[in-house]
Amino acid sequence: MSEDDKPAGSYENVTPLRPTRPCPECGKPSTRDSYPFCSPRCRSVDLNRWLSDAYVIPGKPIDDSDQEND
Repeated sequence: MSEDDKPAGSYENVTPLRPTRPCPECGKPSTRDSYPFCSPRCRSVDLNRWLSDAYVIPGKPIDDSDQEND
């Protein structure tokens, strides 16, 4: 099979742009298709946690006087 005959999804001779790292959900090595996760399942689990407010980025505390002015 020549280079022109290979399917477009063939990654055999491609050098990764970034090194693999452990999946943030399960610790397995990450894959190119689901980076930084190891699988679509772990990617979905992480998205669900963000959407269900399991992950929260703290913000500036709200003062009582700020609420009265609104």
